[in-house]
Amino acid sequence: MEAQKMEYNTTRNHLIMREYGRHVQRMIEHVQQIEDPERRQRNAQAAIELMGFLNPQLKNIEDFRHKLWDHLFLISDFNLDVESPYPIPTRETLKAKPKPLSYPKRYPRYSHLGKNLELIIQKALHEEQPEKKLGFANAIAYYMKLAYNNWHKELVYDDAIQSELNTITDGQLTFTNTPYIKAYRPQQEGRDMGRGGYGKGRGKYRPGNGRRDNRPGGNFKKKRY
Repeated sequence: MEAQKMEYNTTRNHLIMREYGRHVQRMIEHVQQIEDPERRQRNAQAAIELMGFLNPQLKNIEDFRHKLWDHLFLISDFNLDVESPYPIPTRETLKAKPKPLSYPKRYPRYSHLGKNLELIIQKALHEEQPEKKLGFANAIAYYMKLAYNNWHKELVYDDAIQSELNTITDGQLTFTNTPYIKAYRPQQEGRDMGRGGYGKGRGKYRPGNGRRDNRPGGNFKKKRY
């Protein structure tokens, strides 16, 4: 008997897309060798159906069939002569890298308040209607008090908020309503001292509760025989 020839991955061609596996790539290579255009088209369509079955997660992507056809041409190294319902991609379009997004560089004058609040303050200063300007001032004061409470874990007086707002706006904004912020209360250490907690009297013997006191000199009664 002849020994079966072993085939290793080192002797195989490069696997282009691992998520489809070796068999799909061999199937597409076989489709490339078909000379009849109609038969080649049918086999390419069958390969698309198999690729969609092997990767059902692509169905969650918008226009997933377009994605499958792009993968088909990518696996075939863009040498597959079939008709596609979508624009046939090229090597340059699929492997092109997107342009890097520019990171917004903003340097707030008051870092503890952020850049967005400065933009709102500038919008409030340019507001001509007194009612809207007052509404901006009240909203800004509320946010400043909330930010102070979140960072310092304590409440701040309205005079301090107004003083800082005067410094930022040169006294052009004044809020009227008192911004109510819930006071920060640090979590109490330990458990509740009430019922079921770890209070002073928990675990001690209490007279009249129907328990025996096994301590020396306690109320332990010997059993009579």
